[in-house]
Amino acid sequence: MKEAAETKNSVSPDEAKKKMKAIKPAVLLPDVNSNLDSMVAKFHPMVDDTIPYRNLKNSETKKKSLHRLIRKLDVSHSTRYQRTPEDTYCNVYSFDYCFFAQVYLPTVWWTDESIEKLKRGEDVTPVFNETVVPCYSNAIHDWFLKWGESFGWKRMSSLTEIQNKVSADGGVGIICAQRKTVGLSGHIVPIVPETDKKKAFRENDEVIYPLQSQAGKLNYNYFARKRRAWWKHNRYSSFVLYYHE
Repeated sequence: MKEAAETKNSVSPDEAKKKMKAIKPAVLLPDVNSNLDSMVAKFHPMVDDTIPYRNLKNSETKKKSLHRLIRKLDVSHSTRYQRTPEDTYCNVYSFDYCFFAQVYLPTVWWTDESIEKLKRGEDVTPVFNETVVPCYSNAIHDWFLKWGESFGWKRMSSLTEIQNKVSADGGVGIICAQRKTVGLSGHIVPIVPETDKKKAFRENDEVIYPLQSQAGKLNYNYFARKRRAWWKHNRYSSFVLYYHE
C-alpha cells in the first residue's frame, strides 16, 4: 500500500517540466536611482535610455551591439561597479550585461515559498526580501545547474567551444565559479565576442583564456591573460560555462 501511494503521488517528467516552465524570471522594477553614476538600487534594472540593447537582427549586429554595450557600461570607470571595502559587484555587472543583451540572468531569485506558489499557478510579484532575495555568484552557479536550461541557457563543455560560439554568433557566454568557503564570494564573468584587436588567448587553436569583461577586485572592460585561469584557483570548488543565443 505504501508503494502504491508513493507511485500515485509521484510527478511525471512532463509534469515536472511544466512546473519548471511556470517559474517566470524574477526581475525587480527599474529604479530611477539605479544608474551608472550611482551606488544604490543595484538589484534593480537601470533607467538609462542611452544604454544600447543587443541588436538581435543577425550575428554581426549582435556582436557590434555587445561591444557598444561594453563601452557604454564602462565597467572600469562607472561608479556602479566600483568595489567598496565591503563588497565587489561581479554579479551586478553580469546582470546588467545580460539584461541589455536581452538574456535573463538573476540578480534576485524567488524564495522557496514563491516558487511553490508559481508552480501552483499563482501570480507572484517580485518584492525585495519578501518574495525575492539577492542572488550572488555562489547561488548563480547552482541556479545555472537547476534552472539555466529553463531560461534558454546551454551548458558548454570547453572554453574553446563557448568562445567560438560567442565570437561567431554574438551570443552571451558566462563563467561562474563557486567558492569553497561558505560565506565568501564566488565570481561570475561574461565571455564576450572577439574583435580584430581583442582576442582570447589560444594555444594550438585551443582557448586557454577567453576574452572576458568583469567587475571584481579589479575591473576590466576587456581582458584575457591578465587574470590567467582564475576559475581554476583553489579558492573555488567548481565552475560552470553557460551560453545563451
